[in-house]
Formats: sequence, structure tokens, C-alpha cells
Amino acid sequence: MPGKHDDAGRTSMVAEVSPPRVLRGEITPPGDKSISHRAVLLNSIAEGRARISNFSPGADCSATVACLRALGADIRRRPSEAATLEVEGVGMRGLKEPADVLNAGNSATTMRLLCGLLAAQPFLTIITGDASLRSRPMDRVIRPLSLMGASIWGRAGDSFGPLAVKGGHLRGIDYTLPVASAQVKSAILIAALSAEGATTVAEPARSRDHTERLLQAMGVDVRVESLAVSVAGPVGRLNAVDVHVPGDISSAAYWMVAAAIHGNARIKLRDIGVNPTRTGVIDVLLKMGAKLRIENQRSAGNEPLADLVVESSELGGVEIASNLVPRLIDEIPVIAVAACVAKGTTVIRDAAELRVKETDRIRDLASELSRLGASVEEMPDGLAIHGGGKLRGARCSSHGDHRLAMALGIAGLTAEGKTIIEQAEVAGVSYPSFWQDMRGSGGV
Repeated sequence: MPGKHDDAGRTSMVAEVSPPRVLRGEITPPGDKSISHRAVLLNSIAEGRARISNFSPGADCSATVACLRALGADIRRRPSEAATLEVEGVGMRGLKEPADVLNAGNSATTMRLLCGLLAAQPFLTIITGDASLRSRPMDRVIRPLSLMGASIWGRAGDSFGPLAVKGGHLRGIDYTLPVASAQVKSAILIAALSAEGATTVAEPARSRDHTERLLQAMGVDVRVESLAVSVAGPVGRLNAVDVHVPGDISSAAYWMVAAAIHGNARIKLRDIGVNPTRTGVIDVLLKMGAKLRIENQRSAGNEPLADLVVESSELGGVEIASNLVPRLIDEIPVIAVAACVAKGTTVIRDAAELRVKETDRIRDLASELSRLGASVEEMPDGLAIHGGGKLRGARCSSHGDHRLAMALGIAGLTAEGKTIIEQAEVAGVSYPSFWQDMRGSGGV
């Protein structure tokens, strides 16, 4: 995979993918990104020492670690185990004012969760990020935290980063999220740990619940009732807990789709997190007709995990909408690739959230998949994909979006000829070994 330089002199990688005759392999994806963020953040303000193994190697989680260290957290990597962190908690009031601006990089999870953490801290913090992150909406987290008593300022009427956060004396609130969001829900719950009185967060649909599970493991009384989660504060202390991070199902999804759409494939994915709030991609692929088996189900700490086996399949179109969308929002780019190959039409609705991700994923998916010969209609809140045709290799762009880069790579495994993906290096945001794993299974 050769590289080239962009106008700023940075090296940009170009990935070239051709369809292999056979696609085989056993792959262990990196640790779950969502769980990694939360494990290191909450253990940083706990009492005691925690060991976090299989921590995500992606740039997003590294940004969270760097920001927490700048706030005074004691986080160390084991020299002999790069994927293991040791965290010595500083307690709920042990953080300190950073000497410089915090940089969340490309990670909205980092920026939003830090807002919840900093909402109760008695000092001023400024958080920025790259151009993509500075264009993503932050008013959805600023609004509830301000109602709790924090002072948060941002650009464009407190809508975008950089953000300035000044902690305050927080009070509990009852808040209903306009859009289901695990990031915003988690930020409010983290702030609620220091708030006077009960805080209840209700959602229109169920989003991933890793924060709730981890808080319960750390000794917090978290009440879950239907689509509402409650925490009574202030919580005196969190107990540090060791966390073994399961494999990231969002990363595993690329290989599930790869095996299902390739004509001669069998891929086994080991140690994958199968939290029911995250398994929408499995449900959809099974509904499409994928030959997918779940094996060796077990648990690590408070999270379920399993091995997944996927083989070549005859897929059919499906409808994806409503409460299913929050359970697979990050997997929609690669599900769209499966839909291009499936017989019939796949309709994805109620996914307008995709327009405010790292890119406008609805627009860019429609554009790039069309380059490959797919029949894709862009809708305000989703896509209609008319499948059954043959994809053709073409030159594509990731638009700087890690999930789009990897989804296009998977499309290249079944497209005729060669597929070239520009800015392929952005896969490292969540899955640094993606192209290496693709090479190992026969695809690059």
C-alpha cells in the first residue's frame, strides 16, 4: 500500500484491494473502543488500582488517555503488554487543572465524556480536537450539563468545539434525550456522580449501556427502568475494578460482512463483545440470510462475549429503522456494503445521526458506493440500496472517515478489478491493524 503526501506534507496512505479467490482466517479484532474509553476514565477517578487489559489501540482511546494524564490521572502502560493499562485512581476530587488545552483528536466520545467528568471539577478546562471533531454538534451535551449547574462555552452559540468547561455545584435533573446517544447519556451519568439528588436520563430508544454496567461493577446504585437510567448522587467513591475489554463488535462487523458477501469465505472472530445493546449488526445479517454462528458464549466482568463464525451467504434486502438503529449506528457503513450485494432492496431510515458523524456518512456512502457501481438513493435520514448487481473496482475516498475507509475496503473484496481507497490510514482511529488483518486473510 503506497503512500503519498497531501498539501500539508503529511503522508496519506492509499490502499489497493482486489478480490481474493478464497477468504479465510481467524481474526481477533482490537479491544472495544466504547468500553476502553469508559474503563480508563472511570477508573481514573476511582479509589484503588485497576488493570485494563486488551485496551483499544486506536487513536481515539489514546486521546482519552492523554487528556486524563493532563488532568493528573496516573495511567501507565505495561512495557511487556502494550494493550494493558494500569490505572491508579485519584478519587472523585483528585483531578487537577491542566496546564494546556486538552486535545481530543478525532474522538467525539472523548470530548463528550470529558465534559461530564469536568462538569463538577472546580477549575477551567479547554478541550479542542481536529477539524472534523470541531464540526460535530456539542450542544446536545452542553444543554443538560448546563442545566445541572456546569458552565460550558463553545463556538456558534455554544454548539461546537473548542469548548471551555468550568465546573460547578451540580444538581440532579430529569432529562429526556431528543436523540438516543450513549455518549450524551454517559456524560450526564458521569456528572450525576457528583450531583446533589437523583438524576434520570430517558432515551427514545435504547443505546449502548457500557457506562451503566461499569458503574454498577464499581459499586454505584444504577437503576434501569425501560428506557430510563437513574443515579442518586452525590456518590462518595467509585471502587477501582479490573476490566478485560472484549473485542470490538464494530470492528468485527467488517469481517462478518466480508465473509457473508464473498463467494468462498469462512472467517472466525474470537472474543467479541456481544452486549445486547450492540448486536444489531448480528440481528440484521441473520435477517438478511447470513450463515453466522455464535459460539462459546461467556462473560468477562460485566460484559458478555463470544466467538462468531461467518461463511459465504446468499443475502436478501431488509428494512432497518426505528429502535434498531441505535444498536448498529456505527456498523451502517459496512451493512450498506452488504446491501449492495444482497438481492432486493435494503432501506435504512431514522439514521439522520449519520450526517453528523466524522463526515456526512449518508452523503458520502451514497457517493462512494455509486462509484463502485451500486444503485444507491440518498434520503434525508438514510439510504435505499438496490442490490443484486456486481460491484466494480474504482478509485474511492474515505473522506477522512475511518468507518468509510474500512467499509470501502470490504467492498473491494467482492468488486471486479482493483479498488483503490485514498486516505486509508484513517482506519487507525479505531482499528490500526485493519489492513494488516485484511492482508492476512488474503484480501490486499
